[in-house]
Formats: sequence, structure tokens, C-alpha cells
Amino acid sequence: MPFGIKVVPQNCQGLVETFGKYKHTVESGLHFYVPFMQGIRTVSLAMQPIELPHYSIITKDNAEVSTSVTLNYHVTDSKKYEYNNTDSVESMAQLVRGHLRDIIGRMELNDALGSTARINADLAEAIGDLTNTYGINVDRINIDELLPTEEIQRAMDKQLTADRERIAAIAKAQGEAESIRLTNEAQNNALMATAKAQAQATKTKADAERYRIDTVQAGLTNADDKYFKNQSIAAYSQLAQSKANVVVVPNEDSSSYGQTALLAQALKDQAK
Repeated sequence: MPFGIKVVPQNCQGLVETFGKYKHTVESGLHFYVPFMQGIRTVSLAMQPIELPHYSIITKDNAEVSTSVTLNYHVTDSKKYEYNNTDSVESMAQLVRGHLRDIIGRMELNDALGSTARINADLAEAIGDLTNTYGINVDRINIDELLPTEEIQRAMDKQLTADRERIAAIAKAQGEAESIRLTNEAQNNALMATAKAQAQATKTKADAERYRIDTVQAGLTNADDKYFKNQSIAAYSQLAQSKANVVVVPNEDSSSYGQTALLAQALKDQAK
């Protein structure tokens, strides 16, 4: 009886079939089989990439987004991979799409757009180990794109522009208000400083005037009667030399006129 030869490559397994029925699994290497009765089907165990093309998902707030997913998988059970499903890879892809729709469908648009890392983690956890079902294990999964539709993108751009303009207007108004506040504060400080300076000047002038009067009065207190009488005579002489035609002199003691004239002259001299 002739024998067939089958070489199973490295990192692959061979599924031996007799009359189309699975008999056993062989590892990589050289194997013999009976032609027409047996066959060896090769299954690669190496990691393989797959891309799930763009497809639409509706978010919780009824916004449509387009997503693209890439993943890497490898066969962990060649028998289940080959015989339990007519297309284990497509079944796995449909499972990934379903879980992704469920995850994003429970999220608002803004949350979904900013949470791709969390979506990746949730999706990997939801898929889990597919060995028992498809004989496959997903090693890595990643959302490459998560984009809203053009219409939603235009609306988001308008909203973003409006928000930026609003923030700029608020900042401008706050700046103007702060400028007005600082200007008013500076004017108030200037007025207070001017008023304080004027009050200090008035006080200084009053103190000087008080000191002058006290000095004159102290000088008059020590003056004797002869001094006042001499001043009275001088006062009468000045009155006689004035432009007045008549000078009235009282009969009583006129020494007080001299004291008055002396006081006036002293105050005049101090003022100079």
C-alpha cells in the first residue's frame, strides 16, 4: 500500500482525517498517511493580524460614530478552530463588533471620543478567552479610529468656536472690569493722599499761628506800664498824622491804646 508524505511546518499543527473524519492531531514535522483514505489539514498556530473595517455605532445620545478596530489572534485549539465553526475568524470578528457596539452604545459621544483606552480595556475583558468557543485567543485589540460623522463634526466645530468666543468675551470683560477697578482705586488713593496732605498743612499752619500768638502774648505779659505809655504817645502821633480831620481822644487813661497799638504792631511784625 503506497503512503503519502506530509510535512507540517514549524508552529503549525496537522489534523489527520480518515474518510473526512477527524482522527488525531500531529505536530510539526514529517508525517505519513494513506492517500485517498486519509488527509492531513494544516492549521497555523502563529499570531495573525486582522482589521475590522469602518462600521457605524450609535452612542447613548443618538450620535453616529465610525470606528475601525485591529486585533491580533492565534489559534489555541486547532480542532475546535477547524471543526466547531465554519469560519471561526469571522465569528470572532462578529463577537468583537457586538461587544464594541454594546460598550460604546452605553456612553455619551464626548465620553466615547475621549475614552478609547478604557474602551479597549473593556472590550478585551468582554471578549475574554475564546478558546472554548472558537479555539482562538485574542492577544491584542485596539481601536484605531473613533470618528463622528461629518455633520456631527461640523456641529462640534461650531460649538467649539462658540465656546472659545464666549471664553474670550468673558476674559475681555473681566480684564476691563479689573482695569476700571484699579483706575478707581488709584484715583481714590490719590484723593485720600491729597486730602491728608491738605489736612496736615492746615494743622501745621494752625500750629504756627497758635505759636505766634502765644509768643506775642507772652512778650506783652512781661512789658511794664512805661512801655505801654510810650506806645500810646506814638499811637496818638500816628493818628494825628493820618488823613483823618478829627481825632477823638477819651478822657480816661489812654495807656490801653498804646498796648493795643503795640499788640497790633507785634502781630504785624510776626506776620512778616
